[in-house]
Amino acid sequence: MDQSGGIDLMGKVVLITGASRGIGAAAARAFSEAGAAVGLAARSAADLEAVARDLPGPSVSLRCDVSDRADVDRAVAQTVEAFGRIDVLVNNAGAMEPIAHIEDADPESWGKIIDINLKGVFYGMRAVWDHMVAQGAGTILTVSSGAAHGPVEAWSHYCASKAGAAMMTRCAHLEGAEQGIRAMGLSPGTVATQMQMDIKASGINPVSQLDWADHIPPDWPARALVWMCGDQADGFCGEEISLRDENIRRRIGLL
Repeated sequence: MDQSGGIDLMGKVVLITGASRGIGAAAARAFSEAGAAVGLAARSAADLEAVARDLPGPSVSLRCDVSDRADVDRAVAQTVEAFGRIDVLVNNAGAMEPIAHIEDADPESWGKIIDINLKGVFYGMRAVWDHMVAQGAGTILTVSSGAAHGPVEAWSHYCASKAGAAMMTRCAHLEGAEQGIRAMGLSPGTVATQMQMDIKASGINPVSQLDWADHIPPDWPARALVWMCGDQADGFCGEEISLRDENIRRRIGLL
């Protein structure tokens, strides 16, 4: 099924972090179907190759740990080397485990989530910035969460990192809009991915009690990310789009 929503990205180049599964893998398919060349970045090379085999268009698989600045710089450089430019960055890579109350949280594990979910977003923005400014245009999309805006029991690391990433989007818009950079966030709600399986297994807080049928499929946020690259999303620059909003779902064509 064509997930592009009618958006034509022929000739454009997209780099997606966390592309080996879940939202990232679905986004890779959606962007490829829209005509874009796709850079697939994640820690598992084998999983990336499996995703790449199913894409209709050109792609490059890039082993990358977003918590490592050198890895992110390398992934961006390799994408530009492969396709000559970079038009869209999708900051999708994220982690939550281990879920723990503050009193029980391991400080090193807590900090690792900050490294992935917040510093990884900054590393991505920083690495593509000069390329996009030189082109006079570029789009930076960051997958956010409702946890960025309200506390959730035993998710202090996740909430804090997502809140920081949401503010990074606002800062990127403030500093980059006049240079042609479009920065937006996407809050997809709960999505049927491995992360939701981990949340359910924890048994902590109301999110873990949700029925699996309550979660949206990964192709919904994937289609939203493609839609956000079109002119119709320009009014959301510097802001966060929520897929909980039925009006947004209709505009994207999900309902």
